[in-house]
Amino acid sequence: MLLVCYPKCSTCKKAEAWLEEHGLCYEYRDIKTQRPTETELREWHTKSGLPLKRFFNTSGLLYKSMNLKEKLPSMTEDEQFALLATDGMLVKRPVLIGPHGVLVGFREEEWEALL
Repeated sequence: MLLVCYPKCSTCKKAEAWLEEHGLCYEYRDIKTQRPTETELREWHTKSGLPLKRFFNTSGLLYKSMNLKEKLPSMTEDEQFALLATDGMLVKRPVLIGPHGVLVGFREEEWEALL
């Protein structure tokens, strides 16, 4: 499994602790220094079954400063993927890529159901 996180994010820390408590092995990737590529984001989106909007860190400073709440509805999916790939801080975290799917954000019940 691959856990894509931001080290200073408290939700990411909770997700890491949860994985460790459950004895699950994972590879860690810093979303800021190794941002997801557009190809990865497209693959993760497909595997997740989630709406693309769920991949945006809507509570992040960058999202707010770019006024994306207003801009996203008029953007094409291709434009949204390209935008997400420009900066890891735009991506909601943590992202867990596992053998049975992709989870975005940390909701314990979702993680338990998938893992």
